[in-house]
Amino acid sequence: MSKTLLIIQREYLTRIRKKSFIIMSILGPLLFAAMFVVPAWIATLEESDEKKIAVIDNSELYYNKLTGTEIIDFEFFAPSEQKSVINSLYSNSKHYAVLIIEDDLLKNPEAAQLYSNKQITIDVQSQISGVLRNHLKNEKLKSFNIDQLDYIVDQINSVNINLSTIRVDSTGDAKETSTEAAMIISLVFAFMSYMFIFIYGSQVMRGVMEEKSSRIVEVIISSVKPFQLMTGKITGIAMVALTQIIIWVSLTFLILGGIKVISPSPEQTINTNTEIVANGTTAEVDDQINIYAEITRAMSGINLTNTLFLFLFYFAAGYILYAAFFAAIGAAVDNETDSQQFMLPVTIPIIIALYVAIAAFRNPHSDFVVIFSMIPLTSPVVMMARAPFDVPLWQIAISMSLLLAGAIFTIWFAGRIYRTGILMYGKKVTYKELWKWFIFSGK
Repeated sequence: MSKTLLIIQREYLTRIRKKSFIIMSILGPLLFAAMFVVPAWIATLEESDEKKIAVIDNSELYYNKLTGTEIIDFEFFAPSEQKSVINSLYSNSKHYAVLIIEDDLLKNPEAAQLYSNKQITIDVQSQISGVLRNHLKNEKLKSFNIDQLDYIVDQINSVNINLSTIRVDSTGDAKETSTEAAMIISLVFAFMSYMFIFIYGSQVMRGVMEEKSSRIVEVIISSVKPFQLMTGKITGIAMVALTQIIIWVSLTFLILGGIKVISPSPEQTINTNTEIVANGTTAEVDDQINIYAEITRAMSGINLTNTLFLFLFYFAAGYILYAAFFAAIGAAVDNETDSQQFMLPVTIPIIIALYVAIAAFRNPHSDFVVIFSMIPLTSPVVMMARAPFDVPLWQIAISMSLLLAGAIFTIWFAGRIYRTGILMYGKKVTYKELWKWFIFSGK
């Protein structure tokens, strides 16, 4: 047992001292935050880039009647200027595109064409179509000669609803929940399970191959049993992964704590909004919303403690299951090129699990998703996608039991192959050969 602990200590200390581990431990939470912030920031930049659209109205029905949006602005020209405006597109024109309307669009919906010297983006096309559609709707409504039509339309368009979700537990207590928050947590934990299992499982395989190719393993095996070596390596790297997860979770809570300090209190926010209304000044109330309070409210309906516990369990058990396979592959081959034929059958289940996890966001309790959350090869990812959606305890118990049994069987199975393959050199291994090693190992 002491020899196994020495191997665990060596694997752990060697890896956490690497610069790559330290950098990723610090940057990890920031990278996850960037996954949500950067797309919104890019969208903001795109929206601020206003594009001018030249309009040639040959029908004379829409001249100066189309209103621009946040990203497009219309400039109208006389029909006689059509040729010159289109030709200007190829000579550094200030116009992004030219919209030509040949006829009444209510009678001929295909009477509008959009010309450009480049491929039109989907945003611009949808914005222009939306402007034309809204204008035609208004014209259609006006044709009915209804009194106070503008007021009626404004009242209809102002109708809005904010549907809150309330969860009632077995004791009758009600608590507000957030479907959006549940989906985000589901996505994050499922993706983290997939990422950590695959990354650190692959590290086990590469570590075994490095020791085997450098012949260091021959010296180690002289004083340590192969099974002890494999167990020590898997456990040591698992501790490295858990250390990084703890650092990431801690930094995430520190970031949230920082937001709480910076953000105003809910009472201050309410008072500020009240003063704005009382003083008669105009301001965007959304700018005064307490960010931390919104996050706290969204998360209040989710049991983060249970979710974190499930994540640690499913990661640890799922990692052991896959790491044992990776260790066996590393022991069976001499280089990374030969490992590809054995990697495919191992990676396919976890990739399938990621696709099933995406389906679980929409229907976490469907029979299809439930079955995959029970299968040991896919449950570490799929069950984490279901975790924020109140999975029945009996399903969690069965899933955890099957995963533990699967991990124990995998260690035993991989250990028999590892024992023989770790000292095999210069031979291209086949699946038939691996089966022989498993059957006759130890005999």
